[in-house]
Amino acid sequence: MKRKVAWLYVAWTAAVIATGASLFLSEIWHFTPCELCWYQRIFMYPLVIILGIAAHRRKTHIVPYIMPLPLVGASISIYHIIIQKIPHDTGIAACGAVSCADDYLNWFGWLTIPMLALTAFLMIALSLWLARR
Repeated sequence: MKRKVAWLYVAWTAAVIATGASLFLSEIWHFTPCELCWYQRIFMYPLVIILGIAAHRRKTHIVPYIMPLPLVGASISIYHIIIQKIPHDTGIAACGAVSCADDYLNWFGWLTIPMLALTAFLMIALSLWLARR
């Protein structure tokens, strides 16, 4: 049981770091999030509260109810990465005031904000799966 709760804490830590990084990029570095970034935030931010409470109360049985959040968030991240990395008509990337094809960060030619979000969502999903096993 302790190991299962530890995986909840791992998932919660990933959500806290991802949320903190998201807020840092928008509030400190003044990166304006695009529409797809907002959707990813919608699926990440609640995980901080839900996973924190679940880990503190040692409630691993709620994993099936919160697993859709990181899975849908990861799907949005994958779509966002495709928009950024695959050449396309500019109309598909114009999803709001800020283009979803813009990449504020591009470390090593492949590490972008949606890629970091995807990594966090997958880490959370894997941790939740391990907590439920």
